[in-house]
Amino acid sequence: MPAYDVIVVGLGGMGSATVHQLAARGHRVLGLERFGPGHDRGASHGGSRITRQSYFEGPEYVPLLLRAYELWERLAADSGRDVITLTGGVMVGRPESRTVSGALRSARQWGLEHELLDAAELRRRFPTMAPAPDEVALYEAKAGFVRPERTVLAQLDLAERHGADLRFHEPMESWQPDTGGGVRVRTAAGEHTAGQLVITPGPWAPRLLADLGVPVNIERQVQHWFQPRGGVTPFLADRHPVYIWEPAEGSQMYGFPAIDGLDGGAKIAFFRRGSLTTPEDLDTTVHPDEAAEMARGAGGILPDLPGTWLRGEPCLYSTTPDEHFVISRHPGHDAVTVACGFSGHGFKFVPVVGEIVADLATTGTTGHAIGLFDPARFGKASA
Repeated sequence: MPAYDVIVVGLGGMGSATVHQLAARGHRVLGLERFGPGHDRGASHGGSRITRQSYFEGPEYVPLLLRAYELWERLAADSGRDVITLTGGVMVGRPESRTVSGALRSARQWGLEHELLDAAELRRRFPTMAPAPDEVALYEAKAGFVRPERTVLAQLDLAERHGADLRFHEPMESWQPDTGGGVRVRTAAGEHTAGQLVITPGPWAPRLLADLGVPVNIERQVQHWFQPRGGVTPFLADRHPVYIWEPAEGSQMYGFPAIDGLDGGAKIAFFRRGSLTTPEDLDTTVHPDEAAEMARGAGGILPDLPGTWLRGEPCLYSTTPDEHFVISRHPGHDAVTVACGFSGHGFKFVPVVGEIVADLATTGTTGHAIGLFDPARFGKASA
């Protein structure tokens, strides 16, 4: 008999959600992680991630978001940790921009509460913002932010509370199907057996899932914190929303209220303006030209924000060519489930992805609609 029902490799956002779900359902679970709990070497750090429902990336995501919101509330209640805060949010750009038109499409299709603001109303409601005269905003009261590090630790704590065996600093070296069914996973500490294997590798996807047939690029993206001119008071969460802004000329930007105290500044970043890298080759230094470029971008939409640059922090996007996720049973191995390629917009889905992956690993199917995430869209994986 295998030692475990399921082995989960990778305990970042998605992996920690999966071990939590599996353990809570009474399964014997082993979690393997190459670093310590809540590490900063992947995509589950940086203090905050935007959450929203009027999803410009596609209305297909909205049912998953609605379920994710339910699970975020449950996670906060069960863990006693402050993992989600709703501040309201705006999607800003010209009416025809993907950011605005896509968000509006999702809101209308699913009957989500929202408001459309012209430039004058956006400036009146949020005086920190300086839209161009032809820009508009979709305002969503249920938008806000989640806390990635707290989320990972909350899920790991709950998983252990339900009996999960979590091993840190023990990366998977290899795996193979077991002749009697199930899988064998080898680490430096030895060999583990289980009926099922889940791989949630984050930026290690190109190496650990090379046989999946999915092209995943690993991109270095930098998050920046600035101390606004005049202080953070106008940027506090009770008066400033999260935002995604698509200027007519220039890169999409996203940002947050000041959520880290009076001296913590406010966070802003370019969206999808990174460079290709690998986890091993990640440049962890934020260079002066990167800070200057971000200050110019921020100054064009929030003139008081780039007062003083405080710090920057790189993170890693694992991006598929169509920027949609990969969540599936491995097409070449019935005992393996994979979740990867979250393309810089996946963290808000963490608890529902954990639910889906736990479903797939234990029953082979899920009640959630995940056809969009089938790896077969990139061609057949090798068996």
